[in-house]
Amino acid sequence: MPSAPNSQSPAISSTFVNAHKRLRYPARFGAFIGGTLFLLGCAPGIAATAERDETNAETTNAFIASNDTQKAYRAVLAHARAFAKSLSDGQRNDLMQAYNYENAARWHTYPQWYLNRPWNVFDRPRIGLRLETLSDDQWQALNALLKAATGTGRNEGFDEIQQHLNADDHLHDAGKGDAYGRGDFYIAFLGEPSETGLWQLQFGGHHFALSNTYHNGILTGATPSFRGIEPNRPFTYHNIENAPQQQEMDAFKALLASLDGRQRKDARLNDHFGDVMLRYGKDWDFPKQAKGIPATTLDTRQRALLLAVIAGYVDDINDANADLIMAHYESQLDDTYVAYSGDISLSQTGDYVRIDGPSVWIELYMDSPFNFDIAHPHSVWRDKYRDYGGLHP
Repeated sequence: MPSAPNSQSPAISSTFVNAHKRLRYPARFGAFIGGTLFLLGCAPGIAATAERDETNAETTNAFIASNDTQKAYRAVLAHARAFAKSLSDGQRNDLMQAYNYENAARWHTYPQWYLNRPWNVFDRPRIGLRLETLSDDQWQALNALLKAATGTGRNEGFDEIQQHLNADDHLHDAGKGDAYGRGDFYIAFLGEPSETGLWQLQFGGHHFALSNTYHNGILTGATPSFRGIEPNRPFTYHNIENAPQQQEMDAFKALLASLDGRQRKDARLNDHFGDVMLRYGKDWDFPKQAKGIPATTLDTRQRALLLAVIAGYVDDINDANADLIMAHYESQLDDTYVAYSGDISLSQTGDYVRIDGPSVWIELYMDSPFNFDIAHPHSVWRDKYRDYGGLHP
């Protein structure tokens, strides 16, 4: 990470594992068909080998609307309109941006000050409304929107967003630079929120990116979704304990620790990494061939641990859509691979782990110490068919 201007986590508990066996998710995606479903796409068969043949691979997912997801979208739409209405004309002009791939891809992990440097011709700065301009009432309207669009769990969704904002405020207040802080986060509506239109809710800043794409009242994509954090240890801010990425870190560590000697050997990559592969600017650059070990080689407990890892990312979106997407990923679990590089402790710079499925792609990389004395995580969730709601350049 560039220079700014002027962890250790315990093994995952059995309680955590049991809580993430997806008891609230059906065992298979089709279990939702008993409800009110409207299939707007199709889900072709999944290749059974690690080789990713584009001619036979799944080309689109089923975009589903159920009673619960429709209700969730109505809440998002109402709060999106209320937030826009709370703004001045100038703020609203900043908020409303054109829906296209160039704008949808304007997310990053770096702080905005770095992206705005005139010599930085490779990274485009975020677009939209800078949060520093918001009044208290406008902040309340924004939080209501983010709460409607994201998950309700502790250390997930909306709660995780608040902890990330606290982390950036903590960096600012600790003297790490005036360009840190929640005021330097951005929100944009790409397209106009509507009952039948196509638009994206884009929210992000340092170490954070949320990209929810909606079409005709259906969430057609919740990725790219990026999370990083410093400090990579629990910290107190305004008497609140924060550790927004610890749950994801613990889940990955527990999965890797569960592997026996042979499984670790088979899952180990010979590659060395400098960041996550599917970072900003690397859209649809997925490997054609999966590496590591398939979930078919995992026992029942290990498969539950793998699902817990995936759930830590999917549960950041609203609960109704998280249920559907998790069920879809679970239906593809046999063709999902686990791979890692470095040490399974995920504590040193360069340690790396990923989940590679027919649709799901999750990476976690330990970046070098920057503001503090320990390595910190960069992590991304991608979907090979739903990134940007399927929007390609």
